[in-house]
Amino acid sequence: MVSTGAVPNLAFRRLRGPRSAGEFAAAVRRSAREIGEQVACDARYIGRVESGEIRCPNYAYERVFLHMFPGATLADLGFSPRESVRGRGARTTADTPPPPTLYSDTDEESDVLRRVFMTSGTTTMAAASLGLGLGGTSAAALPDRHRVGEAEVSAVEKAVRRIRLLDDRHGGDGLYRRASQPLRAAYALLDSQTATTRSTADRLHAGAGELAISVGWLAHDSGRFEDARSHYAEALATARVAGDAALEAHAFCNASFLARDTGRPRESVRAAEAGQRAAQPLGSPRLLALLTLREAGGRAGLGDRTGCERAIGRAHTAFERGPCDADPEWMTFFREAELEMLEAQCWSALGDWSRAARHALRATRLQDPHFTRNLALYRAELTWDLARAGRAAEAATAGHQVLDLLDRVQSSRIRAMLAGAAGVLAPQRGAAEVRGFLERHAEVSEAGA
Repeated sequence: MVSTGAVPNLAFRRLRGPRSAGEFAAAVRRSAREIGEQVACDARYIGRVESGEIRCPNYAYERVFLHMFPGATLADLGFSPRESVRGRGARTTADTPPPPTLYSDTDEESDVLRRVFMTSGTTTMAAASLGLGLGGTSAAALPDRHRVGEAEVSAVEKAVRRIRLLDDRHGGDGLYRRASQPLRAAYALLDSQTATTRSTADRLHAGAGELAISVGWLAHDSGRFEDARSHYAEALATARVAGDAALEAHAFCNASFLARDTGRPRESVRAAEAGQRAAQPLGSPRLLALLTLREAGGRAGLGDRTGCERAIGRAHTAFERGPCDADPEWMTFFREAELEMLEAQCWSALGDWSRAARHALRATRLQDPHFTRNLALYRAELTWDLARAGRAAEAATAGHQVLDLLDRVQSSRIRAMLAGAAGVLAPQRGAAEVRGFLERHAEVSEAGA
């Protein structure tokens, strides 16, 4: 029998103790920073958990709560199993409509691109941002005298966070077109509206620029390289207009990555060096570490082994200084697993396949399994490096692990990497392990065509 109402989470309420909901929310945010997570927890969120409206937290909150209460499980915290709340249909009967209080954060993630602007703007704004076609409205038709305030800026910032979260789960292919619509709306606000304060204007520029980078990354991940280049250039221009060094560093970081992936290593190095100059006064060693690894990737593409090794060394030195409050929100993905992955790519570009495979294997072992797209990416890199190193059976095993994830991850980049590895392994089809992988890869490729 499916419940028709929310069940209060008394266990979670007991854990809060005498603290107010706001005080507890602040403790959640502090704990998130301790493990490199970013959660926008406030008193309202705590109230939703305690009332039972949120039956199971999303993965970011799960990691934070389990960090706050070592040894506890989600059940100990009063939450329902994720599988019991994941699908709306699973919680209803044929003649019982789904009660709105039973939706979890997991459900919210699934349709956020449809409604992210709905909660904090006019109907015109929503239609323009998501292309709903209400009365033929377009982003350019937003009212000239609309004043941009907290609601609109928060909507842009929320769109950035949610798009990144969905990308972590599913990759860029299925998200890019939908994500482009809120981006157009954000830039329509910049072009035609008046912000209420200087702080609001600065946040709007930063939010629109970060949204451009996020959408550019979706284009990059789905093989739309010219679109990605355009979005990154748009973000860089926004950063320059606003005098926003943090946004400029981020735009250069992604532009360097794109240049490396599209066979322009010298441009990759120049963009990474420009990003380091922009990031220098920001006080984030981790940001400098990532930008230095981008430089290393470009130098590897140039065949400059000495320059690459020096850059990797500088990156490790900066990374080991640890996280700090100055680290940008978008860098939550940059942990030890990503460091290992980027180093693996450098050695791969230099043709040191065995060394690359060692780092790629470390990346797969260190990666949080909830970051599904990156786990598939790391395993694809491992498959490629093992194949080029002549370790065919191990490569086939790693390739199967990538295929296991492709029903959840839509990334042209990952599929291309796996196809390249399959091509390297093809001459060794006589081995049973290799043949099994190649046959399965062919089936999956044909189904996804």
